[in-house]
Amino acid sequence: MTQLFTGVCLLLAAGGGTPVPHGIFPYHYQKHTLPNGLRTIVIPMEGSGLVAYYSIVRTGSRDEVEPGKSGFAHFFEHMMFRGTRKYPQDVYNRIVTSIGAQANAYTTDDYTAYHLCFAKDDLEKVVEIESDRFQNLQYGQQAFQTEAGAVYGEYRKTVTQPFALLEEKLHDAAYDLHTYKHTTMGFERDIKAMPEAYQYSLDFFKRYYRPENVVLVIVGDVVPQSVFDLLAKYYGPWQSGYVAPQIPVEPPQTAERAVEVSYPGKTLPILDIAYKGDAFEVSDRDYLAAILLGELAFGPTSDIYRKLVIQQQRVQFIGAHAPLNRDPPLMEITSMVNRSNDIAAVRDEIYETLDEFQKQPVDETRLANLKRRNKYVFVMQLDAPDKVAAALARFVALTGGIEVVDQLYHEFDAIGPQDIMQAAGKYFVPARRTVAVLKGTTP
Repeated sequence: MTQLFTGVCLLLAAGGGTPVPHGIFPYHYQKHTLPNGLRTIVIPMEGSGLVAYYSIVRTGSRDEVEPGKSGFAHFFEHMMFRGTRKYPQDVYNRIVTSIGAQANAYTTDDYTAYHLCFAKDDLEKVVEIESDRFQNLQYGQQAFQTEAGAVYGEYRKTVTQPFALLEEKLHDAAYDLHTYKHTTMGFERDIKAMPEAYQYSLDFFKRYYRPENVVLVIVGDVVPQSVFDLLAKYYGPWQSGYVAPQIPVEPPQTAERAVEVSYPGKTLPILDIAYKGDAFEVSDRDYLAAILLGELAFGPTSDIYRKLVIQQQRVQFIGAHAPLNRDPPLMEITSMVNRSNDIAAVRDEIYETLDEFQKQPVDETRLANLKRRNKYVFVMQLDAPDKVAAALARFVALTGGIEVVDQLYHEFDAIGPQDIMQAAGKYFVPARRTVAVLKGTTP
């Protein structure tokens, strides 16, 4: 987030709209929506010679609502590279290689992002091949089953990592109904059964890969109107039809939960204490204060970090993470403990730290310094097209646009010591807590 960005940044909203003063986002941008609902945000960065092209599908593991069908959002991260009738997989790959592009994708709980970075002269070809695969993806049952097997192999490799296994068990224990109960990879039983769900996969694609559910973020050496003309040409025929799924509502948690995880290998113990948060809403001062509290209480300048990591060397690290999500996420405080017999003591140190923030206000100067530093970190990463697009992807997935960036940092600026105390008392209480401990089985 950042040191105050000097001067006044003016953002151009959709269609050459009114300037918005006092923002921290340093670039002009324009927005456009096609008749089929496809939204595009174009951010010119003249002179770079490069273009970053993000296709953000506002579907992630959160949207996997049918029992037994978790993991399909991540599965399509793989299948989208299988090609079309016009551009089969090998042809698509050859084109991407020939223009020196970097093409990749990733899946999260709330969205899936496909991204390329390439020279500006190749923009039309990229628009053509990307629009083609989003409209005309084609694969047979054998290719589907091959990829499903590869996804299961990826899962088995992932859960050999202690943190991945811990996160899987933590989410399963913390949630009852909501789809955040499974991680992005999905439940193992569902991934194993995936090869038998060929028809379901076709339905999944038709349901979620629709123009109203996708936002393009195009950053770099481009002229916005020329981009919009290309998009109308290539994406215009894409048929609308997206219907949002009914995400199960998680009932309020009323008591602390605990889970012990046995890791089949050698690792130091890991302690993960998670508290239920709130769905992202930029005006939710309590949750924004909780984000800052996590950094104040457990960041590298915190008292507990200095005590446990530096002075006593009882833990390898300690840190907190409060994510921005479409539905209530887990705010986690994680530590790798050097000795098993110290787990309870470290846990109690964490509880005592949170109690202190509930009882007394944080120093105003320290809070102000954190907010300035966060702004500085955010702005300083925006120095290349791909970095700009990457920094905006989650905001686009959450809200459909990037106006929220300036709103968010404006709201952060308004957070005071009393807000931090209120957030500590609201969120960091036993009724919202799930405690997970992972231990290795090999000495």
